[in-house]
Amino acid sequence: MSAHLSTVLWTEEELEFRREVREFCDREIAPVADELEKGPYPREMIRKLGRAGYMGVLHEKEVGGTKRGVSYEIIVAEEISATNAGLDMARMASTTLYGMPVSKFGTPEQKKKYLEPIVKGDKIGCIGITEPNVGSDTAGMQTRAERDGDEWVINGEKRFITNGSQADYMVCFAITDPTVHSKKGMSAFIVDTKTDGFSVVKDHDLMGMKSARVSHLRLEDVRVRPGQVLGEPGQGFPILMDELDSERTAIAAEAIGYGRTPYEIAVKYANEREQFGRKIRMFEGVSFKIADMAIRLEAARALTLTAARMLDRGMKATKQASIAKLYATEAAIQITYDALQILGGTGYTTDYPIERFYRDARLMTIGGGTAEILRFLIQREVYREFFPK
Repeated sequence: MSAHLSTVLWTEEELEFRREVREFCDREIAPVADELEKGPYPREMIRKLGRAGYMGVLHEKEVGGTKRGVSYEIIVAEEISATNAGLDMARMASTTLYGMPVSKFGTPEQKKKYLEPIVKGDKIGCIGITEPNVGSDTAGMQTRAERDGDEWVINGEKRFITNGSQADYMVCFAITDPTVHSKKGMSAFIVDTKTDGFSVVKDHDLMGMKSARVSHLRLEDVRVRPGQVLGEPGQGFPILMDELDSERTAIAAEAIGYGRTPYEIAVKYANEREQFGRKIRMFEGVSFKIADMAIRLEAARALTLTAARMLDRGMKATKQASIAKLYATEAAIQITYDALQILGGTGYTTDYPIERFYRDARLMTIGGGTAEILRFLIQREVYREFFPK
């Protein structure tokens, strides 16, 4: 275990858990990390993650989880992402993006039916928020759900949905009362993707994250029963917002993983590669990059752990989660860029995975809240602290 992962910030139990997860990744994921980029969706690997308990650290024991908290989720997210980014994106979309709304707002019956199989890794979940004409402005959602007797009928489209084409269940957000503001007129539903009217328009061909699936979905007269309403009708917007802080904290941890492996490769390479009769680590153009990479990783990990600790204590962490996600994702892009530069032409080949991490990292200043939106949220929280109402 790296020296910087000390008991100053982490408990002995957390460090032991990290060792366990890292050993699992080295044994089960690393040997097939490159193949995951080329093959089918890694459903069997998701099942292995479920069996190992890594789908359930946020969830209650009643559904097969361990309820260890966000501080453990960020360990899982970092370690898997440091091996294969797309795999953890698929895992997190299922257990966090889909799973946390069901965990927090679902009935015991809903949790048993729609969450327990997710925690076990037997089923896949996704969350339906983004639409063709709705990205950051979630309040402008166009998907509609109308009552028909005791059922609801959903019509609309969702785009850029991680796990979309592979999911068994989706937490789908839709406007149920267009006469009021969407903050009061939005509802959340658990949709079984085998329901008539649910279809996959296409899987998007992405620059990175090849082992995940990100999809465009269509819902045409999709019927859901009363037992598939999540929370109460009209509660959709608070459910949506509640999920974002834990999502952004987990994404920050993933970004640390995207940066960590290229950083480690660059450190070793710079100590081995010689030019002009010296190891290239002796040149400031290289060594200063290594220093900056180390700074970014340490800062990102501290920010992410702060947000996780706050969430585990039930504290509001919108500012801290936004800062962690923004900083870590931008840091990952810079770290992978600098690592590739240190390796030069070799880094641009597929002999090393740096080019893969570079492509993967680039997504995350867009997904889960763009860098621009996060800066808006951060300054808004700052002004709320300085000038409370």
